[in-house]
Amino acid sequence: MRFIIPAFLALAACTEIPPAPPLDQPAEDTTSCGAGPDSNLVGQSVDVLAAMTFPGPMRVIRPGMLITQEYNIKRLNLDVNHKGIITRVWCG
Repeated sequence: MRFIIPAFLALAACTEIPPAPPLDQPAEDTTSCGAGPDSNLVGQSVDVLAAMTFPGPMRVIRPGMLITQEYNIKRLNLDVNHKGIITRVWCG
């Protein structure tokens, strides 16, 4: 029994670690949810959203806020900083 653990550790040391994914990510698709035209919202206050309507689902993501991880290509996401300024507009 005590020889099994060292043998397992020796085999584990021989395994190859997969390479890290590349750092350069493809550009985000901001057209499927209509984020392209709404990218002019970056730098504006979140208060401007009250007077706007959106054709599909939309969510405002604040710092530290828990969000679901499911991908919805039709959903417009707006990242907002701690001062209430929109910092990013993206689909997903």
